[in-house]
Amino acid sequence: MWNKKINIKRISSRGFTLIEILVVVAIIAVLASIVIVGLSGFRSRGRDARRVSDLRTVQNVLELYYAKNRTYPSLGSTPAWSDIVTALAGPGAGLGVSNIPSDPLPGKAYGYCSYGSDQHYVLEATLEQVDAQVGRDSYKGVDCSPGGVSCSSGELVYCIQF
Repeated sequence: MWNKKINIKRISSRGFTLIEILVVVAIIAVLASIVIVGLSGFRSRGRDARRVSDLRTVQNVLELYYAKNRTYPSLGSTPAWSDIVTALAGPGAGLGVSNIPSDPLPGKAYGYCSYGSDQHYVLEATLEQVDAQVGRDSYKGVDCSPGGVSCSSGELVYCIQF
């Protein structure tokens, strides 16, 4: 009978108490939140880099379109990004391009307009952070207001004009 008490004490001394487990979970939660907050800037910079890359990809496809049609797509006075996607990658485009990139965040879209008898165009993306490297390549002061693209609107706008 005395052996049973020793075994019960030995069994109950193994493992962690509820308080110890809660303390460990709280410490892990605090550390995880610090890491997540610290990484948010990296994510937005990554999305901005993708936006710049996407616009350069679309620029290449626009040049293919121009080589075939001797004009850039004319989409009316207020084109949506889906219109340029259809014009460049739709079934009638004949460019061999099946996918045109879109903004990495849902609800946001790139801008496009053509002007000068459709011999020039402007592509626009709104960035999340000001970046000196991106800003150096960007064209400012371009305005295609009838097409909904205004690259003179601020620091967080990246534009490609041709």
